Amino acid sequence: MNYTVTHRTAYRYRGRVALCHNEAMLMPRETAWQFVPECRIEIEPRPALSAERTDFFGNRVLYFAIQDIHQTLTVTVTSQVTVAPRPLTPDLPSPPWEEVVQLIREMPELNAMEARQFTLESTFIRPGDELANYALPSFTPGRPLLEAAFDLTRRIFAEFTYDPHFSTIATPLTQVLEERRGVCQDFAHLAIACLRSLGLAARYVSGYLETLPPPGAERLIGADASHAWLAVFIPGLGWVDLDPTNDCMPGERHVTLAWGRDYADVAPLKGVMMGGGAHKLDVSVDVAPQPR
Repeated sequence: MNYTVTHRTAYRYRGRVALCHNEAMLMPRETAWQFVPECRIEIEPRPALSAERTDFFGNRVLYFAIQDIHQTLTVTVTSQVTVAPRPLTPDLPSPPWEEVVQLIREMPELNAMEARQFTLESTFIRPGDELANYALPSFTPGRPLLEAAFDLTRRIFAEFTYDPHFSTIATPLTQVLEERRGVCQDFAHLAIACLRSLGLAARYVSGYLETLPPPGAERLIGADASHAWLAVFIPGLGWVDLDPTNDCMPGERHVTLAWGRDYADVAPLKGVMMGGGAHKLDVSVDVAPQPR
């Protein structure tokens, strides 16, 4: 699938901002299944300084600073993205999950060593017994890891309610688990925490999902949204993506933006400023299919 992805973020401040420093993680990354031939960024007011870098996880990050007094900030990123089908299916053979836990701990190979960092506690994910206990019905002794992980995300899809009014970025996972509700970010964090609680490696993936209109309805510009899912490390298969919000393995409708240990590593726009006071934030996302 070919897409034009437009992500617009607009801040309106109550007071005047004298100076701000920001980092934007809004440029889709290239992978074995995703090609990004063009990415344009428009920032208003015009930055005095800007520079692109690649972070520790290989994500594209744009730093910019605005030194003029302003009361609005608008960042619009327009990307041309081609997403190819992925060759993975839930029934592919994979090692028993207990064997993978041991391999990640002991293997000296670079891939396993890299995966170890994704078994640890991070800003929004704290592994624990309660999370391990929720995962264990899926992780019966000797069960292949891919089959078990897919079963875990399927249970989250079936047992949790999508509720955009329930949580914020600060809502603890224990509350999400207790109330059985949340949004895609919560479900991705929950699945990752469950896997890490068993000693497995899992990472957080941010991106976009093309949303299709109801039958007979026109597609609304800007009606799409940012999305989040996870990837689990499986020796022999590499990193395998799973989407608990939609009970699927991501495919051509999923556009990958960035990945890290959790949301804190891939926040789309963050920074510091002098002044401003209270603010209003508007975000719109459009994932528009283009001719092949």
